Amino acid sequence: MICYLSLGSNVGDKKQNLAKAMDMLAKLPKTRITKISGFYETEPWGGVEQDSFINNVVEIETGLSPEQLLTECQSVENSLGRKRTVRWGPRTIDIDILTYGDLRLSSEKLIIPHPYLEVREFVLAPLREIAPDFILPSGRPITAVKGEGKVKLLD
Repeated sequence: MICYLSLGSNVGDKKQNLAKAMDMLAKLPKTRITKISGFYETEPWGGVEQDSFINNVVEIETGLSPEQLLTECQSVENSLGRKRTVRWGPRTIDIDILTYGDLRLSSEKLIIPHPYLEVREFVLAPLREIAPDFILPSGRPITAVKGEGKVKLLD
């Protein structure tokens, strides 16, 4: 299954946190990373006063179920020191499942596609980079949608 994951960090060595997370994701069972976007500096989203983020998006091919993928992503977050104290607050690493093929799923633990996929520019910009022909869950082409927030592609 082709999936897109969003990664973000705003605590510690942000780029290093993202690199470590991608290394760990690449080692997941039945999973391989097929595309990686550049790094984007982004302003915080969600109204919590905090440092800016660095975000990127990866495309993966996986044989894991959505629930297994969520468990593995949370394991990577925990291994890298993720603390869940403030919603949308500072974090060493955040990994969100944006899409899982064309699947639509809404459970207590997981919603796919990600409910904020089409409103967050820090997700749309890197996704647009690696999947310029992507059709969003709303049916609109990704190139026709601009989300909220300022983003800057880093060198």
